[in-house]
Amino acid sequence: MTTTSEPRGLDHLVIGVADLDAAGAFYADLGFRVGARNRHPWGTENRIVQFPGAFLELITVGDPTLIPPHAPRQFSFGAFVRDALARGEGMSMLVLESRDSTDDAEGFRSAGIGDFEPFFFERQARRPDGSEVRVAFSLAFAENRTAPECGFFVCQQHEPQNFWNPAFQQHENGASGLSTVFLVAQEPAAQTAFLSAFSGAESFATPEGGLRLPLPRGRLEVLTPGAAETVLDGESRRQQAHFAGFAVTVPDFEPLRQRLLERGIAHRQEGARFVVPGSAAFGCAIIFERG
Repeated sequence: MTTTSEPRGLDHLVIGVADLDAAGAFYADLGFRVGARNRHPWGTENRIVQFPGAFLELITVGDPTLIPPHAPRQFSFGAFVRDALARGEGMSMLVLESRDSTDDAEGFRSAGIGDFEPFFFERQARRPDGSEVRVAFSLAFAENRTAPECGFFVCQQHEPQNFWNPAFQQHENGASGLSTVFLVAQEPAAQTAFLSAFSGAESFATPEGGLRLPLPRGRLEVLTPGAAETVLDGESRRQQAHFAGFAVTVPDFEPLRQRLLERGIAHRQEGARFVVPGSAAFGCAIIFERG
């Protein structure tokens, strides 16, 4: 299996939550600016935390009757989110950037990591001044048979000037970027072929028995369960490969430390990192790194 393109950077993370408003309030307590609720025509609803070039998508099922089933060559985003939430809250999908979703879908097909038609959708978005603008996206999905509970796709922005907004990227905790995504697997090496083909990036073995894939924006870390318990401050009994958390960069730890203490948010400091465990953060560990 070979890579399908030039390396792709992080675009966004899909994080399933049962209560979207409660999750939004928690992320706001952490010091993130959380966007308003958006509704998809296929039954899911989201709120977004934006950084330069990447974002977090907090998502829930609003109307399950609108969710279409999976079909031949048709990936149902809503069905995947619903089924992932049925297993538990937390990050379920990794999304990388795309310049041409049609080419990427064909590349995935040729590499043997997915045979799905690209999916286009659009919606209205609200600017900070209250005005509405069009945003539109095309998605190309891949399939990782060694991690069936994890979703993977790339996202092409058709109206990037309407989506990315510096005002939405100013966070009280000082977070300046999405730096790392953590995938946990019993055998990290078994993820090498798919992840390299999907991301277009070269993978490197780590001394802890994991993998690291540097991307044009951020990086992907594949951890053993033992390493994840240490790095992410949480034990997982899940046998299947799964996403366990992410890291963002902040310039100064002291305001963050005070914020976490004042709001009673569970955390620990380990060297140049603050870790909020998944058990305290809707199933998705959050790491703050100095940077």
